[in-house]
Amino acid sequence: MTTSTSAQFKRVATAGFAFLEVPVTARYSAVGEVGLTLSNAGAEALFTNPALLAFSNGKHFFSISFGNYLAQTRQQALGYGISLGDAGIFGLSIYRLDEGTMTHTENADPNNPGAGYRILGTFNADDIAIGLTYVRKLTDHFSFGGTVKFVQERIAQFRATNELLDFGMIYFTGFRSLRIAGEVQNFGVDARFKGNITPDSSITGDNFRMPVAFRIGAAMEVIGNYDSPSRLTLAFEGLHPSDYTERLNIGAEYWYENKVALRAGYKFNYDEEGLTSGMGINGSMFSVPGELDVSYTAYGRLGYVLRVSLLLSF
Repeated sequence: MTTSTSAQFKRVATAGFAFLEVPVTARYSAVGEVGLTLSNAGAEALFTNPALLAFSNGKHFFSISFGNYLAQTRQQALGYGISLGDAGIFGLSIYRLDEGTMTHTENADPNNPGAGYRILGTFNADDIAIGLTYVRKLTDHFSFGGTVKFVQERIAQFRATNELLDFGMIYFTGFRSLRIAGEVQNFGVDARFKGNITPDSSITGDNFRMPVAFRIGAAMEVIGNYDSPSRLTLAFEGLHPSDYTERLNIGAEYWYENKVALRAGYKFNYDEEGLTSGMGINGSMFSVPGELDVSYTAYGRLGYVLRVSLLLSF
């Protein structure tokens, strides 16, 4: 008989391109990763649910995000979207996780494991995802969007590449501001690492699966409405990843007079993650058509992560 614990263990670390599961933007991470249904998401939607772009205010959408992630790694993300009226909305997104420079070593004596090691130099590792997005608003209550992504993981001279698909939708039910949304992320075929050990000798690794995830969520304003200057939004999101058991995220966001936002969330069934928080400042107070967001995510024994995002819409 297989217990739930052993079944969960068998699914852990069974997919590659794990950097695609790490939240990118500050607002999204601050509310516990309940980003499928956030109001006026702008270019941030390119990294959460592209369908949200259809319900964002503006014609041009721009976002830039930075974060110091775990183990001295760094995140950078850039997004741009443009609305072409009845033709839909098009977007471009770039996300990079810089894993830094590491020391390259080998055994000093292959026949004697206790002989220590010698330093051969250094090597770099990084991950990147480049996405092209299309979004269409079919009615005043429903929109959908899809993203085709080129992804790459690089470790020294070894690389793995693939093409993946995200597809999301959002529907406003008509009951107050209640909306529901769903998304399939990182759908694609298996990939493998390839590289050269020497100029005339290459190696190919084993196939690995993609970090496919199915997400469904809902949100509603319990104070105010979807576009009220002051509003309190409550949201939840269920996640079914291919490399772990089901997870549940909850989050809240309070905007005061469209000037300052306070955010918090909690993530259930994660190894180290749990509490999230953050805030946002609307640039309209300074005659700037944008928003500055910061977030704090606690990773238990691993420490914490701070992210900063700048969003512009005009």
